[in-house]
Amino acid sequence: MSLIGNINKLWIRVTGSTAEFPLEVRIFHSVCIITIAALAYNVPFNFIIGLPLISLLSFVALLIFSGLYYWSRHKGKPTIAIAIFAIVGYSLFAINFFYNSGTNGPTDLFMGLCVLVLLCIAPKKQHRFWIALNLAIILGLHTLEYFHPAFIPDSYEDKNARFFDMSSAYVVVVIVVYYTITYLRRNYDHEKRSSADKASSIEKKNVQIMQQNQELERINQERNKLMSIIAHDLRSPLSNIQNYLELVTEYELDTEERRMVEGDLLKVTRRTIDMLGKLLIWSKNQMDGVTVKLGYVTLRGALFNTLELERAIALKKNISLTAELDWDIKIVADSDMLQLVIRNLLNNSIKFTHEGGQIAFKAKRIGSECWLIIRDNGIGITEEKQAELFTLRAGATFGTANEKGVGLGLLLCKEFTELQGGRIWLESNPGEGTAFYVSMPAGN
Repeated sequence: MSLIGNINKLWIRVTGSTAEFPLEVRIFHSVCIITIAALAYNVPFNFIIGLPLISLLSFVALLIFSGLYYWSRHKGKPTIAIAIFAIVGYSLFAINFFYNSGTNGPTDLFMGLCVLVLLCIAPKKQHRFWIALNLAIILGLHTLEYFHPAFIPDSYEDKNARFFDMSSAYVVVVIVVYYTITYLRRNYDHEKRSSADKASSIEKKNVQIMQQNQELERINQERNKLMSIIAHDLRSPLSNIQNYLELVTEYELDTEERRMVEGDLLKVTRRTIDMLGKLLIWSKNQMDGVTVKLGYVTLRGALFNTLELERAIALKKNISLTAELDWDIKIVADSDMLQLVIRNLLNNSIKFTHEGGQIAFKAKRIGSECWLIIRDNGIGITEEKQAELFTLRAGATFGTANEKGVGLGLLLCKEFTELQGGRIWLESNPGEGTAFYVSMPAGN
């Protein structure tokens, strides 16, 4: 630690820390220490220049101020100590006026300094009293000297003694004034910065609280939206299942009618299971978070089986699903997550493409990315719906064969793609089809 740092640390120890004393009391301790140092200098100085009585008074004052410092700093009674300081200071300077050449001596300087110090350390409500008392003492002593100059003799042995005494007193006064004002200014700046920092901290906390409130409000809205989706979208397929079962139970159906009902029942059940699966995956993602296991995977290892399964589903709707890609391309992904994303996108294309339509799945490497593109010639998406497509505001939808969706598939695709460090977007025109793009980091 530097010399200045050691001095500051020592000064804080002798004057007290901000946690122990308020600013006024710390200034009082500082003034006591400076006054003690000045008196310790004045005792031998006044004796040398031929003022033994002033030297004795300085020694008595040295003992008194040392006691006041101890009483305030170590006994914790600054209020009484400050009052005694003022009374003793005024008294000693009044005595000094008589024995140190009156207005020809340094008493007036010291009395002015005493007022300055008291204004810094005394309670504000006492300021007028101490100023009035100071003026009364000084004006009274000046009046006495003016009318009765014999009461205040010249105590200096010669002109040089007065010169050195006045010069010395002026130096002491300037040092005390400088230190007092500097100490006040430094603490004022420090407290101003602290107040500004506190205000800034409070403002930041307020902003954080507002952001948290907005986030909570958003979560509540999403939760309410989710509950609404669950209540609305599950009621309809479950009612259909119930109706089909009641139809089979209550009526005698021939083989062909039963086969048709069972087929419809199977379709509704599959859609309901798919809907529940998406709800459970999304809910788990929101509550527990998702663990992403990234690694280098080939398109064949990650997506070949998924594509074959979706091709079989597309054939049931007489839709052609083709793949034009290099299956050996490597990407950085979580294989299970990537399968879910592509499966949802393919399901979405199948749902919104008419019978006899076409879906193409392509992959191409562009720089450090691999773009997976799913393009269909389905019904397309309007610009208004595109803006809400990857959010909970998308809502439930119906496909070209009246397939029901829960509105969470594309939201899951977006969240899972971004968790893997990828991007997802689309291009679409109503009546012309849709192209979904999934960009993933490419492997070496």
